[in-house]
Amino acid sequence: MKDKLALLTNDVETTSIWFNDLRDQTGEKVLKEGMPALLDLYRKYGIRSTFFFTAYIARLYPEVVRMITNDGHEVGSHGKSHTKEKGFDVLTFAKQKEHLDYSKKLLEDISGSEVVSFRSPALRVAPLTARALIETGFLYDSSIASQRFDFFLSFGGRQKLSFLGAPRLPYRTQKNNIYARGESKLVEVPLSATLLPFAGTTMRMLPKLTGLQQKFLNLETRLTGKPVVFVIHPNEFIDESLEPRTIKRRSQNPVAYVLSDQLRARLKVRNLGPRALPLYEKLISFYVNKCYKFSTIRDYVEASGI
Repeated sequence: MKDKLALLTNDVETTSIWFNDLRDQTGEKVLKEGMPALLDLYRKYGIRSTFFFTAYIARLYPEVVRMITNDGHEVGSHGKSHTKEKGFDVLTFAKQKEHLDYSKKLLEDISGSEVVSFRSPALRVAPLTARALIETGFLYDSSIASQRFDFFLSFGGRQKLSFLGAPRLPYRTQKNNIYARGESKLVEVPLSATLLPFAGTTMRMLPKLTGLQQKFLNLETRLTGKPVVFVIHPNEFIDESLEPRTIKRRSQNPVAYVLSDQLRARLKVRNLGPRALPLYEKLISFYVNKCYKFSTIRDYVEASGI
């Protein structure tokens, strides 16, 4: 029987969950509080994982990138910035390449290592993102959450309907369609989902449901060999609640404002900060007890021979 694998991935950015906005101050708290707490937890269990950094936080706080390299984690790109206007589902093909090239070079300069893995901000991609990635030297992507359904609770919800038909097992993409199986150089490692995301947000909001997700995904791994791919953010381990809360309006569409800004922002603060750590440790312990091995995106693909 092949090894069961858990890929515990991390998106690193300046997003403040408390304020529903991007803040440099939040990036500093990620550097000084969120990342150290997360890295200590990974050291405790001997976990190696992939961290996807926006170029914005990497340029603002380069040490947030350097601090993971000594522990053998992989540095990946999370695009140039996390602003909603610069989602890869709305950028032109040329702009996608520009953002990819910029983030790749910056992260390589800071880390001193080659960057070949990518995850788009907010998982927003377009079919041609595959070709943009290939032409800028990326080999692996993890932006597709197969069979995940966001409704209108996140930006790019309409384009994300393509998640529903995407292959569930890791696959080589078509050159011009990141959602479809093909024979290009780009390997897609889909995030795990059960209609609902398998992610830190769901873990904090609905911990019992996440426990059920783990059992289902464990069965899937046993039957198909599919690696479990989880995503969490170090900003989920910081506490900004001492500051008076104002929820920034990011959408002018009234339905999107109610669902994406107001409702989602209020739900996402549940178990935010130090209370998230024991929940995440419980999730990790599940895989330790089930004898899973932990891997980076890059190491997984290279070992699998996809």
